[in-house]
Amino acid sequence: MVVGLGAGQQSRIHCTRLAGDKADNWWFRQHPRVLGFKWAKGVKRPEKSNAIDLYVTGQIPTQEPEKSEYESKFAEIPEPLTAKERQEWLNKLTNVALSSDAFFPFPDNVYRAARSGVKYIAAPSGSVMDRVVFDAADSQDIVYVENPIRLFHH
Repeated sequence: MVVGLGAGQQSRIHCTRLAGDKADNWWFRQHPRVLGFKWAKGVKRPEKSNAIDLYVTGQIPTQEPEKSEYESKFAEIPEPLTAKERQEWLNKLTNVALSSDAFFPFPDNVYRAARSGVKYIAAPSGSVMDRVVFDAADSQDIVYVENPIRLFHH
């Protein structure tokens, strides 16, 4: 299933970051603490989704009136995840596949993908930087499959 999509960005690293952030968001929504939220009576599904998003992205409001609005959604206000808890949970996201319709011209895409559990990349080759990108994938134990068809056209 697709859990992160970074379409339409002018920069490939921005696209990779966007897709990775979306995959991370999805993964944090599976955290046992999130699944165990105690909701206030009458809280609607979109309100729950928005509150979960603030929680999992670490953007829990700290100033009024937004703080009270957020807290009103819960029967029991959940404790935020610590940085250590976040990293431990994120480390459990593994074997993610990434596909691109354009080549990765720099290794930064590979490094960002690895932080979201990517272990497989399928992308066209043809960049003058292919060797550096392949080496970055090797350094992260990522399988990089070269797709001979480049679907991204200028």
